[in-house]
Amino acid sequence: MTTSSNPVWRWTAAGSLIALIILCLAWELRLAPIFPGGSWMALKAVPLLFPLRGVLKGNLYTMQWASMFILLYFMEGVMRAWSDLNPVSAWLAGLEIALSLLFYVSAILYCRPAKKAARARAGKTEVKQP
Repeated sequence: MTTSSNPVWRWTAAGSLIALIILCLAWELRLAPIFPGGSWMALKAVPLLFPLRGVLKGNLYTMQWASMFILLYFMEGVMRAWSDLNPVSAWLAGLEIALSLLFYVSAILYCRPAKKAARARAGKTEVKQP
């Protein structure tokens, strides 16, 4: 299902998702990799590609499951911000936290009007029994 509830939230979600993909790749390949010369941790960006098409289209179902999925990146950012000894890596983890929260909030706010409309429709069709 696609809705035109608020395109600002859709594009904010899409932009933060794309920025998170770029951040994950740059972080693990160039900026502060775990091992010198890059690491296999750059593959953590691959799962972010799965919801990208649906988010760009504004698909409600994709926005809903991606908003739960993005919390894994939030958790990883919190753990690395807390435990990484490299200050650059800790700063990048803070950026990962910010981008994942931005995606989460914008996806939720994008889906909210459609959910309210669905609840209103369900309430009108519901037959009250004595």
